Amino acid sequence: MKKTIISAFLGILFLGITTKSFAQQNATMYYNGNIITMEGKNPVYVEAVVAKNGKIVYAGKKSGAMKLAGANHTMVDLHGKTLLPAFIDGHSHFLNVGFTSMVANLLSPPDGPGKDFNSIINTMNQYKNTTEGKFMFKKFGWIMGNGYDDSQLEEKDHPKAPDLDKISTTQPVVIIHQSGHLGVINSYAMKMLGINKDTKDPIGGKYRRNADGSPNGVLEEAAFFGILFPILGKGDADANNMFIEKALVEYAKNGYLTVQDGRTTIQQMTTLADAADKHKFYLDIVSYPDITLPGVEESMKSPYYSATHQYKNRYRIGGVKLTLDGSPQGKTAWLSQPYLVPPQGEKPGYKGQGVMTDEKANGFAELAFKNKWQLLCHTNGDAAIDQYLRAVDNAEKKYGYPDHRTVDIHGQTLRKDQIPDLVRLKMLASLFPMHTFYWGDWYVSSVLGEPRADYISPCRDVIDAGINITSHSDAPVTFPNSMRVLDATVNRVTKSGRILGPDQRISVYEGLKTLTAWAAYQYFEENTKGTLTKGKLADFVILDKNPLKIDPLDLHTIKVVESIKEGKMVWEKN
Repeated sequence: MKKTIISAFLGILFLGITTKSFAQQNATMYYNGNIITMEGKNPVYVEAVVAKNGKIVYAGKKSGAMKLAGANHTMVDLHGKTLLPAFIDGHSHFLNVGFTSMVANLLSPPDGPGKDFNSIINTMNQYKNTTEGKFMFKKFGWIMGNGYDDSQLEEKDHPKAPDLDKISTTQPVVIIHQSGHLGVINSYAMKMLGINKDTKDPIGGKYRRNADGSPNGVLEEAAFFGILFPILGKGDADANNMFIEKALVEYAKNGYLTVQDGRTTIQQMTTLADAADKHKFYLDIVSYPDITLPGVEESMKSPYYSATHQYKNRYRIGGVKLTLDGSPQGKTAWLSQPYLVPPQGEKPGYKGQGVMTDEKANGFAELAFKNKWQLLCHTNGDAAIDQYLRAVDNAEKKYGYPDHRTVDIHGQTLRKDQIPDLVRLKMLASLFPMHTFYWGDWYVSSVLGEPRADYISPCRDVIDAGINITSHSDAPVTFPNSMRVLDATVNRVTKSGRILGPDQRISVYEGLKTLTAWAAYQYFEENTKGTLTKGKLADFVILDKNPLKIDPLDLHTIKVVESIKEGKMVWEKN
């Protein structure tokens, strides 16, 4: 943004003083734009906002701002652009965003080239000879790609090991499904890992098989995670630093200045703590380690865990993460009613499966409530949501954790009769209406059919029940594209142009709330973030258009112009 400097401070700017220094020494006033405070149930505009020492010191009329700012202050003319509180990431996987940015992009159009098997094979063959491909193979020992999706491929199927053998027969190859819950490996990798006809399926996972019982290379859930997590664990400091740098940019350019790492491994926690120790974060990072991993209780003793939700070097451990099922688009989510079309190898009536018994789920919920750790839980299928509700109910009765802000993550097939239980248990919901855009048509034709497909991510009903939801990208499942998240949450338009569940649409202002004020509450940070209120952090995002003043169907065309963290510009559109 073009800045006008008052008084003799003009000369200092051109000597290279940083934006952070300005925030620490002098006030900065933003004016002449659409400044939306996000306070209250209806939009509130102010003429100016003043930031000083990283915090908001005034939001109101321009005349009042001029008096408060003082003589030597920075004037930022918005030129009609829109300023909002910075966006807060409802749920995603920070480190994995950095990781996937370095592997082959196999996403379907318009996000990538993955339209069919041949495009995947060609992309992987080109990638393995690139600088990134060689770097990743040297560090991890695999040729890797991310983002293929059988529902969007022309074949409407997963590639198999023989397909990936066209990429290499002498090196291991793995491609990751867009859901992150499945993957495919080549024949060399299966032989290297000892996966054969006699290999039993792991608990909570599956090796998909050929007619003769031999594995075909497609791995579900625990079978896939058993390969992926060890690969991720091979990252050294050089690779991890690169992942962090790339992920920070990806979030900052989309206006997300508070970011979640939503299923952190113990090794990844070490990576994040090391980065924080070295002051590498310029965004606020909140991690939630996987509660099922051995050593998680010890990891929660980290100096980066704070029961009062305080950051240290822009990093904190926010609580723990539990996963109870898989992905509906990959047909591994746990449903109470059958999938419309069962996945390959399954009979009609297939409902998916959970990943653990009720006894184990109850035990993990009890562990979180006993220690007063905020608990986030991945539950896509309504049967998994039932299991989660029972576990939270049991843990609350046993340990009495009144302000737990337990979160139902995704809730894709949340039933209407389950919503009152969320309310009763004072649970929050971080829904994933991006599915309406990416997989809405697939839900109708293959996953759920009508009318069940119309009710995925039922934002309207959950809000009307009194729950202030968040809406997320689940990056790297989808890009952390804040405006695409907003568009899908408000409009629910599929790729074919169909409105999926029109009665579950919400207003644009409510959509912005899911990214700001309501998201701050989910993080226990409502006193410092989420609205343009005196005393809160000067975390801002500047957009080229006002979401409240354009056709809602054009929300995805809005561009982030600038992201400002505590008064410092951390990203600016060229």
